[in-house]
Amino acid sequence: MAEDELAAFRERWKRELWRPKEDRPVVPAASPSCSHENKDASRGQNELEPERSGGVEEPSYVSIARGLLGGRTSPLLGRLAEERTKRKKKYQEETATCRESLKHPRKKVQQEEQLVDQLILDLNEANDIPFFDIDLPYELALKIFQYLNRTELGRCAQVSKAWRALAEDGMLWFRLCVAEGHGRGAAVSDSPCWKAALRDRRVAAANVRANWKNRVGCISQLQFELGKVLCDVSSCDNYVLAGYSSGDVRLWNTLHWDLPSSHLKSNWLSALSEPRPPVALVQVAGSVAAAAYLDGCVDVWSTRTGGEPIYHHQTAGSHRALALSPDGSILASAVDSDVRLDGTDDRGAWRTLALTRLPKPVCHLKQTKQIIVLSHTSAVLLAAGESVYLLDEVEEEPRTMHSVYGHPVTCLEASERRVAFGVKRGGWAMHDAGNKIHVYSLETGKAVACVGDSPGDFTCIHLDEGNAPHMMVCGNKDRRVRVLDLRSGSCVSSLYAHQLGVTSVRADDWKVVSGGGEGLVCVWELRMGSKLWEIGRRLPTETGHPVRHVRSDSRTLLTANIPDDKTPRGACITDDDLTAHRRYWHRGTICHYDFSGGGGDESGILPICRSDYAQSHGYNYNITLAMPYDHLR
Repeated sequence: MAEDELAAFRERWKRELWRPKEDRPVVPAASPSCSHENKDASRGQNELEPERSGGVEEPSYVSIARGLLGGRTSPLLGRLAEERTKRKKKYQEETATCRESLKHPRKKVQQEEQLVDQLILDLNEANDIPFFDIDLPYELALKIFQYLNRTELGRCAQVSKAWRALAEDGMLWFRLCVAEGHGRGAAVSDSPCWKAALRDRRVAAANVRANWKNRVGCISQLQFELGKVLCDVSSCDNYVLAGYSSGDVRLWNTLHWDLPSSHLKSNWLSALSEPRPPVALVQVAGSVAAAAYLDGCVDVWSTRTGGEPIYHHQTAGSHRALALSPDGSILASAVDSDVRLDGTDDRGAWRTLALTRLPKPVCHLKQTKQIIVLSHTSAVLLAAGESVYLLDEVEEEPRTMHSVYGHPVTCLEASERRVAFGVKRGGWAMHDAGNKIHVYSLETGKAVACVGDSPGDFTCIHLDEGNAPHMMVCGNKDRRVRVLDLRSGSCVSSLYAHQLGVTSVRADDWKVVSGGGEGLVCVWELRMGSKLWEIGRRLPTETGHPVRHVRSDSRTLLTANIPDDKTPRGACITDDDLTAHRRYWHRGTICHYDFSGGGGDESGILPICRSDYAQSHGYNYNITLAMPYDHLR
């Protein structure tokens, strides 16, 4: 039916355009003395309006179509005419040949045939996108639109129906989803409408951010048995690994809370010893988990299978550092000055890759890492005394990246492109104004920036290449969290955070999460520089259970309070002090907070009250007492 109507429409147009010349409207010619502008205006008026003095009246839609084809109704007509006149005059002055050629009149083209052919071409070519006075192919127009953001695409969709169809193309919105981190690892065919998917995910992200600010979420505590003191915690993605003073290693999967924690078995040598050696360090990354014991043993497990270790080695002495590559293919360990690299070969079997001895012993830092395996290469960063070394399995000797006598390294952190470490100034030189943080480029190995000027030692650093590539957040012993701009080297924000110094810090594009030596976790709004809320349990200073591990993303928060004293009173079940067993926080706690839920009831509010019976005042926001039977109605 549609083809028959189109054919009839074409025949009707041809009959009207191919009528005898005496039946067509007569258009008077303009006088030669008229200017170019008057000639165009009179010609446009004669083509758009029917002839009033003689002749047959021409259909209005024919006149409009002929005017559109000639471009005389374009808003750029005036400027085009001026530019054409200027160029023609300049061209006639420079060349005489062109002057002669311009005198010859051009052959007129059959306007009727050109109009019909152009109309048929416009009806058949549905993939051409009109850009005002020109037509572009759909693929070329899509290349132009891919540089627009969400707001600009919405404005372009209001121009015309053709532009709306182009602005709502699925490929454009899929790229926006990937750019904002919502569709990583997905394909274009995974969603029928990526525009709606992006809208839903942005709404969900806004709800999660509101839950963060209003402290609405669900809390889960990773429990452990009595008599076990927490020694070290590591987390990666949805895995949480913890090691205890009894020699036990536990693995949790935060995505499947219905599954029990996996009890990773130790090697047969540590299992037969009595008492079992305590766990010194743990690390989890990718599909591999590792633990180092005080007797020098190192066990490696698979997070998917658990159970027995898949690799084991032992050295003489206690390990000071342990690190895994992000994909879990390389394990780096350090005992005093000896550094060992173990990894998988082509068949997936573990073996020793390199053994190196540093000029100085590796630092033993409680607050931060002292050895880091880089993600893009097999290189390892180590902090030893006043030096920072770069070790590669190909090179036999470690390369010194930074070394200044009398300025020991206090913290170390690395990202995909940069490495940052804090140094302590001794104060014996006149130019020593304070402690600094040096930032080096991993590509060139050269210093990029030297920021910070604090009287206290820097204890922790966080670099985020994805959300804020030019920003760096660090914690200090002077109880402040500083946000530094690497481009200008200035301090953007200084937050008074904790009374006993900052022990761990994390940040993203809008918030900062910090842990302190007194056991509190504070959440800050980065733009306003104000504290949103704090959570934890403040204990007397002599107990000492600081927040040693903090990891946060857009919807979850993981904190770990690791006590300094690994043998508190009542550590054994046979001790007479049973009160210490009830006060489980003396043995360290691991808490997981989930803010993705939309619950706004009282049960979804995180318990931040730290009141006890000895204090006369408490927190004045959503107050609940410590014991469950003390709720007031």
